[in-house]
Amino acid sequence: MVTVTIDGKNINTMEGNTVLTAANEAGIHIPTLCYLKDVSEAAACRICLVEVEGYERLVAACHTMCSDGMVVRTNTTRVRKARKKNLELLLSQHHTACNTCVRDGNCKLQAATKELNMVSPVEETFVRRARWDTNEPLVRDDSKCVQCFRCLNVCSKVQHLSVWDIVGTGRQARIGIPIGKENLHQLCAFCGQCVTHCPTGALRARDDTFRVIDAINDPDIITVAQVAPAVRTAYGESLGLPPEVATEGRMAAAIRSLGIDYVFDTNFSADLTIMEEGSELIERLSGETDGLPMFTSCCPGWVRFMKIQYPELTDHLSTAKSPQQMFGAVTKSYFAEKIGVDPSKICCISIMPCMAKKYECDVEELNDAADKDVDIVLTTREFTRLLAGTDVASLPEEHFDSPLGSGSGAAVIFGATGGVMEAALRSACYLVEGKNPDPESFGKVRDADAVGAVRSEDERPWREAEYEIGGIKVRVAVTSGLENTYKLMDAIVSREVQYDFVEIMACPGGCAGGGGQPIHEGEERAIDRGGILYALDSDNPIRYSHENPDILELYSSYLEKPLSERSHHLLHTDQTQWTL
Repeated sequence: MVTVTIDGKNINTMEGNTVLTAANEAGIHIPTLCYLKDVSEAAACRICLVEVEGYERLVAACHTMCSDGMVVRTNTTRVRKARKKNLELLLSQHHTACNTCVRDGNCKLQAATKELNMVSPVEETFVRRARWDTNEPLVRDDSKCVQCFRCLNVCSKVQHLSVWDIVGTGRQARIGIPIGKENLHQLCAFCGQCVTHCPTGALRARDDTFRVIDAINDPDIITVAQVAPAVRTAYGESLGLPPEVATEGRMAAAIRSLGIDYVFDTNFSADLTIMEEGSELIERLSGETDGLPMFTSCCPGWVRFMKIQYPELTDHLSTAKSPQQMFGAVTKSYFAEKIGVDPSKICCISIMPCMAKKYECDVEELNDAADKDVDIVLTTREFTRLLAGTDVASLPEEHFDSPLGSGSGAAVIFGATGGVMEAALRSACYLVEGKNPDPESFGKVRDADAVGAVRSEDERPWREAEYEIGGIKVRVAVTSGLENTYKLMDAIVSREVQYDFVEIMACPGGCAGGGGQPIHEGEERAIDRGGILYALDSDNPIRYSHENPDILELYSSYLEKPLSERSHHLLHTDQTQWTL
């Protein structure tokens, strides 16, 4: 331990801690812009400058180690002037069109200008502008980039993809795609973690809200919305609503208030996914294998990662489509027939916690029921932007429509890392043994900090477990985040470990921490959001996908059975054929 004095307050902190860390521990605020704990500590923005007694120059608090007896002042006139000057330099290179920016009101640069009382406009003397295809799921606006390197560091250190690099030199230097790579599709999983960690609006998901508005206002179009499990855990955050107010019922009412004709739940197709994927797993376990596992396939970011980094293993993915795409296929076949409407007259809108879903719905090989099974994908952030001006808290709770609006507890935990595995194991046990297992018996696959998790002393960056199903030992593993995925995949490829079934989610914490979820500076809320999902599972009278009555009716009247010819046509895909 060392003792430092910050603004007259004596603070004991661990040796090796920075001044910023010590100040934070003591509740002393130092403004930052580029800093991201354990990820981005480049001291690039110089907004966290402080004065240290005995030092001639001001130093960056995020990059200066504490030493015993150090005396620090964080709010002197000299410090404030220097911070303001550095901020003016950043603003001179920033297109300050705040009122039309998706990060207006949730922007660190904007917050810093208010904190430093910058009331006079700064002339834009050198604003970078680079051409970018705005049809991509991920959009980069160089005119708003402050060169904090957060995107670069998050992508390389947390997701281990290194999509971003420093391009050019001197004043022309900017963040961009590495030299020699033509476009994002050669590198990017579209996980969106760079977007959620960008402090400004330089990175964003493609905005598809106007396409939804156009569809709603078209009298010849029937709009059908599905909403993913993880969205219900987070939509209230952007609206300032506590979880007890931001309920599933109000979410359904809020979607309906936009003018959507039918409001359904992706939990329905999550249950459908389990029926197909669980049956596929049992089929694989009963046959000969090459010692490599079957991988889950519901995360398009993970599927892209597999195709880019481990293309030789792509055929080990489950052929089951994601719940989003299964929903689209069922909507434009089964549901279209039920209401007597041509599928071309239905606009299927997905509300997802994920940015990669925008890519997925455009994959031509996934469209089996219509030209496009899913027409438009909105992130949670886009959804809440559409609700601007709506008093969601005052809306009465409403139910989802039928028959695609029901879901089990197993379906809702799809939004938490380990949830797909747990749901699959619950139904796999039933399909083999003819009886339901205790729904709480699979805690080993839950995140170590999740509700009901069974902690393991294994220090690997993935969870593993072994279960017996019908006398067959099934070895499983679960991880999330692409750096962890690299480690797990390398261990599998080298035969260091051997599993039968593996769940992987591209975003840390799974869909609950998805790249389309609300952004909270310096906070990761995946575990808290996952806790809401586990509570919804526990409260659901149906805990197993195979007990969802609407799923049973779908098979009885339309699909016949899991893995039937019609099921294969509508609900399965060959990822080796997907275009990147």
